[in-house]
Amino acid sequence: MSQIISIHSFRGGTGKSNMTANLAVTIASQGHRVGIVDTDIQSPGIHVIFGFEEDMMKLALNDYLWGRCAIEEAAYNVSNILPDASQGQIYLIPSSIKAGEIARVLREGLDVGLLNDGFRELVQQLNLDYLFIDTHPGLNEETLLSIAISDALVIILRPDRQDFQGTAVTVDVARKLDVPKLLLMINKMPSAFDPATVRQQVEQSYDASVAGIFLENEEMLQLASSGVFCLHYPDHPFTKEVQNVAQQLLA
Repeated sequence: MSQIISIHSFRGGTGKSNMTANLAVTIASQGHRVGIVDTDIQSPGIHVIFGFEEDMMKLALNDYLWGRCAIEEAAYNVSNILPDASQGQIYLIPSSIKAGEIARVLREGLDVGLLNDGFRELVQQLNLDYLFIDTHPGLNEETLLSIAISDALVIILRPDRQDFQGTAVTVDVARKLDVPKLLLMINKMPSAFDPATVRQQVEQSYDASVAGIFLENEEMLQLASSGVFCLHYPDHPFTKEVQNVAQQLLA
């Protein structure tokens, strides 16, 4: 049965899109059919990690939302990035990076019901095992919709007081919406912090499981979103932790 997984953070700058890409690719590498939708329409970015330039996007999620195409027509098969031995497939549905398209969303908003229909249509038309939704930071109408229809919600936070307070709001909303599986991921943690102590503090604060803790690392900074980290550094501790979280989502 297909699973919809939303990846969310209350604030920007948590590494949400990078984490979405790495989790999706890791699961696809295990032979699954995976889709990724960039619903951060106001500030899209996950396409960069997959090497997409503006002139490569003939259609985007925006085109579906404005009635110009079926949503599966805006899906790009990027399975060529997967390891040669993989039998999986991965599809990316980017949002437009054209200033006019972004301005229209800001001015007119979007039909969240249509977005919901699009998710279901994608799963059916592409025969997906997993659909990852890279959400817009914070809480707005489309984010609430994504959370409400998700089988799992992964909330990414940094060990930062502002992140902690915002995450508390998101966790409370997720519980009111009866999300079946809720996981927390701590990202960009300074190496000076003790992972066990941070894990205990976070789990006690939110009464939720910490699925993974990711330390700041120089290799991620050097890669600078120019690729999927776990493919460039398959033996890195970051990659091992991504694999650990992926297994929890597959369970």
